[in-house]
Amino acid sequence: MPPDAVGRLLVASLHQSIADLLPLRLPFYEHWLNEGGFRDGGIGLPPFSAVLSFLRQEGPAYDAVTAKAGEYAADWMLESTSTIGRSSVRALPPWLQARLAVRLVKALVTRSYGRSRAFWSIRGGVAHIRVGQSVFCSVRAPTATPLCTFYAAASTRVLGAYGFRSSAAIVSCRGRGESTCELTIPVARPSVREVSAP
Repeated sequence: MPPDAVGRLLVASLHQSIADLLPLRLPFYEHWLNEGGFRDGGIGLPPFSAVLSFLRQEGPAYDAVTAKAGEYAADWMLESTSTIGRSSVRALPPWLQARLAVRLVKALVTRSYGRSRAFWSIRGGVAHIRVGQSVFCSVRAPTATPLCTFYAAASTRVLGAYGFRSSAAIVSCRGRGESTCELTIPVARPSVREVSAP
């Protein structure tokens, strides 16, 4: 995937989410989110940014659509892992399950947009995920609410599949004018130990 491309995983998940939640608006958004983006592996940043700009004008639907897209992206990432791999993870210690789950979130971020990177750590039973170059949060003027609901929903879904039933919280967001996008999600279980990674 080219560095400035928005990946097929994100394009397809956002398209499906709009189809579910804003079906009457889907033809409008398909001007940018079209089959070529699914077939060719992604679309360019300008058309995707146009989609996000119009979605933000839909009011509360923005959060609902991007959160649903995050859930779809997480589900499709999870489906791409082998059944044997997923079942063997359940036999691992909880602290290692948490580490593997957060690494899958990191891979999802990278596959969503070529310039995005995720950095993570787990301290005190809480996973901290920082998203660099969030494709959702590059706006001309700060917004009142966070824009990285896609990542929060995706993180919640992935961690949930690994047995951690907590919701991700958005601690900071570049869309609000803060320096970085950061999520936290509890991964505490009786035997979770502290781990960290770059």
